[in-house]
Amino acid sequence: MSYKRFIADLHIHTCLSPCAELDMTPRRIIATALKRGVDIIAVSDHNSAENAEIAVRIAEDRGITVLPAMEITSYEEAHVVALFDTIEKIAAFQEVVYKNLPDGANDERLRAYQLVVNEKDEILSFNKRLLFNATLFSLKDLVDAIHSHGGLAVASHIDREFFSVISQFGFIPEGIQFDALEISYNTKRAKADAMFGAYRSSSWITSSDAHHLDDIGRRTTAFFLEEASFEEIARAFKGERRIEWSDGVME
Repeated sequence: MSYKRFIADLHIHTCLSPCAELDMTPRRIIATALKRGVDIIAVSDHNSAENAEIAVRIAEDRGITVLPAMEITSYEEAHVVALFDTIEKIAAFQEVVYKNLPDGANDERLRAYQLVVNEKDEILSFNKRLLFNATLFSLKDLVDAIHSHGGLAVASHIDREFFSVISQFGFIPEGIQFDALEISYNTKRAKADAMFGAYRSSSWITSSDAHHLDDIGRRTTAFFLEEASFEEIARAFKGERRIEWSDGVME
């Protein structure tokens, strides 16, 4: 079987995330990723996927695959990236996440804008939910819910000192079935091997966690797949396809 090498950045925020720059529109993200040679991206905003559909639509016939995703916060304040294969599945799961967000409305004067935009970067709406807050999901319930809705669960930036599974628990709890573990752009491969060798039986990826256009592709993962698809990424996470990454930065 012959496999092709695909460069992936599976953790990118749009202007819907309150921590991202307002120029992080799907159109600009995709244009930047293409320019930097990235083949697969995941649009993964905090606790919402309202910019995912337009990103998938813009990417059609552009030579890049967009996976709809969300970065969800458990009530322990651990971040998990949920990857999906269709807009229908992530939209259904988004409704579950919304029901598990705390009550209250985002106040742009105190926080930041949370923009839903179209393919021309025009603002369609302002998301008023408290997207940066923790949900009511326990970590285990969150991962189980992602799987029950047909998604893949990736433990976000496990090397970070905050908002990661390890920072919040001190370890990766037994019985929680992550599909992959993500190392942030801050940690070099040799250090990650030394720090997290106990978890080497899991699939590892690395991503940009981009909040600015300049961040896109600053750290990527190489997947050796039959095609650039969710199904093939899932096979890679199971060890059926090869995954590689190093400390290199996309130019």
